[in-house]
Amino acid sequence: MAVARAQVDGGVRLRLDVAYDGAAFSGWARQPGLRTVQGALETALATVFTRWGSPPLLTVAGRTDAGVHAVGQVAHLDLDAAQWAALARPRRTAADGGGRDGGGGGRDGSGRDPLDGLVKRVNGIAGVDGDVLVTRASIAPDGFDARFSPLWRRYQYRVADVDAPRDPRRRGHTLWYPGRLDPAAMERGALTLLGLHDFAAFCKPREGATTIRTLQEFRWDREPDGVLVASLQADAFCHSMVRAMVGATIAVGEGRFGPERLEELRVAGERTSAFKVAPAKGLTLTEVGYPADAELAARADQTRARRSVDGTSATVEG
Repeated sequence: MAVARAQVDGGVRLRLDVAYDGAAFSGWARQPGLRTVQGALETALATVFTRWGSPPLLTVAGRTDAGVHAVGQVAHLDLDAAQWAALARPRRTAADGGGRDGGGGGRDGSGRDPLDGLVKRVNGIAGVDGDVLVTRASIAPDGFDARFSPLWRRYQYRVADVDAPRDPRRRGHTLWYPGRLDPAAMERGALTLLGLHDFAAFCKPREGATTIRTLQEFRWDREPDGVLVASLQADAFCHSMVRAMVGATIAVGEGRFGPERLEELRVAGERTSAFKVAPAKGLTLTEVGYPADAELAARADQTRARRSVDGTSATVEG
């Protein structure tokens, strides 16, 4: 394993790639008394590093809502010098007297990556139910920030209408719609939303957070098995934005109103009862895209800055 790049204080920033089935979680963000993805992972990290200072906390690329799934979530955590030393300390072998040294991993001379040990321990604690999994841990490049460095986030939403099969194995990840939808009309409606806009009509407001986003991709495709899949990509998504836009295009697909109505709703900039927000279970965060390593810090600074459609200021939530 390559030697880790140390931070100034001797610690390191780690990137975690995470997947989870959101059905049993009350979203990503930790909440007292509720099971959340962040809460489960941070509890596991606290156990791993119980003897070494304050438990590491996670910063995430996309704070998914309750019931939303992920296969490409990204988070980072910072380890101080003592925590990193405990993780990277070589394990004692039988020839040395046997047993673990109590650290959070380490190499034993066989070339074992200490981060593999961290992944196994966290998954062994947080993932006992099999619904959350750290798929990879790595040393983060200089300037990396899981929340502020991304160029884009990508989601998919699955809908099975009457022209698609009802697969019981996918019932927790697919919306079963009882009628026939028109994907061509849904696609036309989706295209009217592309670009840099204020998406207040499709977002639940959060104090101090802007609803201005750049929607880079929104399309509907019917898979070979008949399931309709929405693919959406934006620099970031505000609270409930993906499910609201999916619900609005479903309303177009069922003939409740025409595709052009979506642009009218967007321009109006107000929450409306003209459509239903799609249920969480059909939504999955599939990927987070980052720039080249040399551009990570600049991208994070840019995202933290304030922007708006007309060039004036508005806080970006991340």
